Amino acid sequence: MLDATHDNRLPPRAGVGYKPQHYMDIIQGSGLLGWLEVHAENYMGNGGRPIEQLRQLSKKFPISVHGVGLSIGAEGDLDPDHLARLKHLCDWLNPASFSEHLAWSTHDSHFLNDLLPLPYTAQTLTRVADHIDQVQEVLGRQMLLENPSSYLAFAESEMDETAFLSEIVKRTGCGLLLDVNNVFVSATNLRTSPQAYIDAFPLHAVGEIHLGGHDQDYNETGAPLLIDSHGKAVVDPVWALLDYTLAKTGPKPLLIEWDNDVPEWSVLAAEIARADSALVRA
Repeated sequence: MLDATHDNRLPPRAGVGYKPQHYMDIIQGSGLLGWLEVHAENYMGNGGRPIEQLRQLSKKFPISVHGVGLSIGAEGDLDPDHLARLKHLCDWLNPASFSEHLAWSTHDSHFLNDLLPLPYTAQTLTRVADHIDQVQEVLGRQMLLENPSSYLAFAESEMDETAFLSEIVKRTGCGLLLDVNNVFVSATNLRTSPQAYIDAFPLHAVGEIHLGGHDQDYNETGAPLLIDSHGKAVVDPVWALLDYTLAKTGPKPLLIEWDNDVPEWSVLAAEIARADSALVRA
């Protein structure tokens, strides 16, 4: 178990997921942008333009590294080669924060291009905690674990998600990444209260908060089915849920995620400004 006193140096300001087409806008701008997030798997090489751009950005902004490929919830062992590449990235970049998802995406030697949910059982809890311990020991830093977006509930679950996450924090000393859009998506799909989820969440362990857009579909009964797409602006009910959350946590590092159908920088800048206003209100 890693000591949870690792200093998370991200400022309690608005950040954005970095996309290369916005490099010049970010380097030349000043404004409200407080930090940047990059996906780990995009920067595991040893050179080239992506690495050089990241080096330049890291001189101006704190960087958060967000992994999508460790498969923390997988039944098998973590991929040692992937973990070694991740350590190499974190060693030279020395990011302000590292995070991954409460999900699985591998089975045997196969990689699935999705982040799949887990049943919340004692067996799953032990497996996830062991994997987090391994990651934190190899990297020598605290990991933040992100709550998933859910589209169904597992009949075999023995505890709810917030209780599962609370126990993970106790066992491993990891922190949490609270994705408010994921909370809203899951609550809508499972017909639960997003405010009640926030009330039960171990907010003391939150190191980052994420916001993103989602798509709306309908299930076979005609009820809304929300899809966590990261391809649109944040909707008003999610902004309201953010205000509810920040009233309990105070200002936190707050990220705008927009990974698909990425817009012009001016659109992202408007979302950053709105996020900064929410932090000021907090």
